[in-house]
Amino acid sequence: MGSAAPCACSTSWAASAHDAVSVMSEKQQVHEERELKFAQVELAHLRERLLELQAERLAPPAFEDNWIFDKNGELQRHGMMLRLRIDGHGAQITLKGPVEWEETMKIRTELQTRLEDAEQMRTILDFLGYRVMRRYQKMREEWRLGAVTISLDHTPIGDFVEFEGQGADKLARRCGLAVDAAETRTYLELYEDHLKTNPGAPPDMVFE
Repeated sequence: MGSAAPCACSTSWAASAHDAVSVMSEKQQVHEERELKFAQVELAHLRERLLELQAERLAPPAFEDNWIFDKNGELQRHGMMLRLRIDGHGAQITLKGPVEWEETMKIRTELQTRLEDAEQMRTILDFLGYRVMRRYQKMREEWRLGAVTISLDHTPIGDFVEFEGQGADKLARRCGLAVDAAETRTYLELYEDHLKTNPGAPPDMVFE
């Protein structure tokens, strides 16, 4: 018996994944990320303000390592991102959909799950043809107030704060931040701009 002919697919896996994320988002089966990021902040001042507001610190600062995977640029062309993260809680993999904006509020759907073995997942991704395209690191300290998670981030290019969740804009204002001054670039985009003025820096946003 002859071997079966390979399946001819009219769309790439990335396009199919994009459609699947969109459908699941409509059915509210995936998390919707609503995020504001602010650059060059004073983390000590923000901690004091969060204590005044009676926010809960979820964990002390923890090192976080992130790897971005893609296959021939498929995900990037569809505005998507596949990230493997190792942090103080363990490891997780996240697939993020295309970005939408409400002024400076970034909104995107995401699917994510915790992993028992990050190295095994890297092996699986490699077997499927996905390669590490970029890497970035930070120290992250998480707080929560109501429905909003606040992340105090120390990175190789400075200090940032992220507010995520319903009411992120209101809480940012209560912390003395101007919502219209929020940073719209991702950490990867910020580092690309950093490399333009600091050509001797490492190729990825990692601590030296």
